[in-house]
Amino acid sequence: MEAAGGGGAAAAGAGGGGGGGIALHDFSGRLGEQRVHFHAMRLRDSLFLWVGAAPALASLAVAMCSPRDSIPVAASLLGDPSDTASACLAQRLASKTKKQIFVSYNLQNTDSSFTLLIENRIKEEMMAFPEKF
Repeated sequence: MEAAGGGGAAAAGAGGGGGGGIALHDFSGRLGEQRVHFHAMRLRDSLFLWVGAAPALASLAVAMCSPRDSIPVAASLLGDPSDTASACLAQRLASKTKKQIFVSYNLQNTDSSFTLLIENRIKEEMMAFPEKF
């Protein structure tokens, strides 16, 4: 895997990267044979995460923790509902962050070992730049 690269990190909105502002963070990495790009947008109480190799918004899912269940609830908002990659990743990240998570997973490879690489790359970036997530 590769360190954060590509677009680097950027912050925008009222207050930049702190408080109630919006924080933007772009990073990428080579996972297996594929270059994967990530775009994170931290909002007040939620996170939007785009994952892909080329500009597209083919799917979108949301997940959030529920006081009634230990597993976060998830729903597909855009795209093929039988493609669960966005919803599954959103659930796992919601469980980790306790935030409402929107995920757009735009890669052809939805193999469980590859999506685990994706998740680990995101968690690695979360550890390195917690203020962006």
